[in-house]
Order: sequence, then C-alpha cells, then structure tokens
Amino acid sequence: MTTPLALFNHGPIRQIRLARPPVNALDTELCRALIGAIEQAHSDGVQGIVLSGGEGIFSAGMDVPELMAHGDDRAGLLQSWQAFFGAVRAIGHSRIPVAVAIGGHCPAGGCVLSLAADYRIMAASSDAARPFRIGLNEVAVGLVAPEGIQRLLRRLVGVHRAGQLLIGGEMVAAERAHALGMVDELVPLEQVDARALAWMEQLLRLPRSPMLATRAIARADLHEALAPEHIQLERFVQAWYEADAQAALTELLARLGKG
Repeated sequence: MTTPLALFNHGPIRQIRLARPPVNALDTELCRALIGAIEQAHSDGVQGIVLSGGEGIFSAGMDVPELMAHGDDRAGLLQSWQAFFGAVRAIGHSRIPVAVAIGGHCPAGGCVLSLAADYRIMAASSDAARPFRIGLNEVAVGLVAPEGIQRLLRRLVGVHRAGQLLIGGEMVAAERAHALGMVDELVPLEQVDARALAWMEQLLRLPRSPMLATRAIARADLHEALAPEHIQLERFVQAWYEADAQAALTELLARLGKG
C-alpha cells in the first residue's frame, strides 16, 4: 500500500515529505495523513518538524479533480475541505516548531500550508525566464480566500501588499517573495532541505521552555486567524457552487486534461 508521505528522523527533528507524485496535489487522504503525522510527531517526543515536498514543486495545491468529482455532494466536498483546513491547523497549532522546505513552485493550498509554519526556506530560481513561484491564486480559479487565510498572508507581508496579491491572484517569483517577506530565505534547490534542517537545529539549541513560551506568544495571532469563525467553511463551500466559480474550475479541469 502506497503512502502519501515519507518520514525521516534527524535526531530530534522529523522530516515529513509530501510524496504523492507527480505534483503532491492535496487530496483528502494526503491531508489526513499529514494531520496524523504531525500528531504522531508530538506523541513521539519530536522537538521540531521540517515539512518538504517535491523537487521543482512543493505542492500544486488542492486536488481540484477530486474536489470537482464530488459534484452536488456538498457533504463530501465539505469533508475534503475540512481535511485540508485540518492540515493547516495541524501545522499552525503544532506545539513544536515547523519549518517548510519549498523546493519549487508553491501555489494555492501549498502556499497556505507554508504560511502556517514558523519558517519558510524556498529554492532560488535557477532560470530567470521561468522562476519558481509562490502565492495565493484562488481568485484566478474562481475562489475566495477566507478571512483567516488572508490574515496569514497579512502577518508576513503587511495589509496593503497582501490585499494586492490576493485580489490579483498573483503568483510571485521566489526572489520577490523573499523581498516581500512571504518566504524567509532563498537557497539553491539542492540545499533547501539541508538548510531547513540546519535552521531547526539552531533553533533547538536555545533554552527550550523560554523559546516555546515566546513562540506561543508570537503566534497567538496565527492561532486566532485559523479559528472557525475566520474560515467559515460552510460559506466557502456554498461559494464553490456559484456559477462563476464553477466556470473557472471547469476551465481549470480542461487545462489539466481532466474535464
């Protein structure tokens, strides 16, 4: 039986790698597996987590074909989105630090996962003509990013800049994302995982209780952002069935060759 995750232990650090080829699309199974892996890391006494994805692409975001396959089954669609937001909350509410190693493109749902973490290290673009990109492009596919997700972006890049990026559904090149503060470091692609582990090792050398207590205070706004009243998942699912959203999603399926 295949699993959508691969786990590696590095002393007190556990690396959780998304492993659902070809693009680590976030289906219900993968999201639930990620929740379970983070919970297991806590149970195992792990002190830090590094979340990584594929080479060239961290995650393509939500598995839109799976979501569209729900058709008029609103309960099924709600469960799929609950699994995704559950994964975001698992990262955001993790009792131990989480660093994300972004080894390539990181749109939509993949970007949301990264925004909930403590630190983001992204691969620098090796080809200036085709740079790695990251962003919340929900508008481009007919969706509205919930208030809570918008807050995650605001806490990194500021209110005005976040609004501009969200309204335009902009996917920004890695270098601009770093300049804006959307990601914390850029390194060559082959160094992304190693640098994320090194950052975590450095953090874990600090006195543990003061570091964790300070972290809890610093991330209180993130916890608030992910509260159910700021996600309003049932309203989000309702908007999924609006005509313009369905038209944009159907067009996306056609581009993916799955319409």
